[in-house]
Amino acid sequence: MTFRFSGRPLLGIAIGAVFLAGCVSSAAFVPAPQKPQAALGGPVTVAIGAPVRASAATPPPRGTLDPGFRRPAAGLSERIAGLWRAFPGKTGIAVQRIDGEWAIAQRGGDLFPQQSVSKLWVTMSILDAVDNGRVRLDQKVRIGPEDLVVFHQPLASRVQAEGAISMTVRDLIETAITQSDNLANDSLLRTVGGPNAVRGFISKKDLGSIRFGPGERLLQAGTAGLTWQQSYSIGRNFQTARAALPPATRKSAMDNYLANPVDGASPSAIAGALTRLARGTLLSPESTDYLLGVMSRTKSGPKRLKAGLPPGWTFVHKTGTGQDLNGMTAGYNDIGIATAPDGTRYAIVVMMGSTTSSIPARMALMQAVSGAVAEFHGR
Repeated sequence: MTFRFSGRPLLGIAIGAVFLAGCVSSAAFVPAPQKPQAALGGPVTVAIGAPVRASAATPPPRGTLDPGFRRPAAGLSERIAGLWRAFPGKTGIAVQRIDGEWAIAQRGGDLFPQQSVSKLWVTMSILDAVDNGRVRLDQKVRIGPEDLVVFHQPLASRVQAEGAISMTVRDLIETAITQSDNLANDSLLRTVGGPNAVRGFISKKDLGSIRFGPGERLLQAGTAGLTWQQSYSIGRNFQTARAALPPATRKSAMDNYLANPVDGASPSAIAGALTRLARGTLLSPESTDYLLGVMSRTKSGPKRLKAGLPPGWTFVHKTGTGQDLNGMTAGYNDIGIATAPDGTRYAIVVMMGSTTSSIPARMALMQAVSGAVAEFHGR
């Protein structure tokens, strides 16, 4: 079955009946109109949701502009809007042409839980410290039992078997980004100076509406309604303690997190940050190339945005997935940079703040968004 919006096929992306079952009337998901914000740094922003902030691109010589440099191809904005309206739950989408002057977004200015997307800011902060001589990539970091965190931490088995391990900053970056290892990420966070150091980097670089939370342990404990104890880092102790909480306690904690996520970020701000990373205005050339290379090896989310791109396109990215409660996931995200065969680059961000749709339906939406960018490229 081919899913269609406004009579146009979605690049032949087959969104099966499971996605259709999750869709509702588009009228139910049209938010109250938002006042448009002034675009910063030069991009021409289509008035769909909030605009993406980004630094100004250097225009190519006169006469070399392709049709899609100054504005999105006719129909792309409508396609993205149709996908957004049809999907249930709070969803944000942002697309920016990195080598151009336009950006489009739906709920682009709203804050969404980042979850592991925030690992990107930790790594950027570390690389900024490397650029400034405060940290070395070959610097060793000790990780002991007292450093264990919660949820996905493959390194934990090594720590538990050996008592303590030592890894270079370079290896921790690779593990944190490509495997989304929470222990590797929090070890980098500790090395760079803690949450305030990452917040300082975000502020220094003027990345806009991007928050950074208190670290994996406190973030996940607070979302669940727990007070962190280090014993929760062992086995499934965290899940057991969470399951023992009264349902009302868990719901209240989740509702509070979703209403004002401590790690919240707007899709537009993330798209702007990705644009600046790709343009080389956030880190040194060496650190920029290094980070983009690491992101190209991301193993998580192979069926999210990446799967919607046709052969010949490349995608470097970071995913993020939050806790579940009664079938609802608080944060299901993928953000990255898509490069067309001709070298044109797009920042693509899809964030689901809360949704009860099935995992296949969520992935189908992401594939439809990236697929639409590819379909309309060059028009």
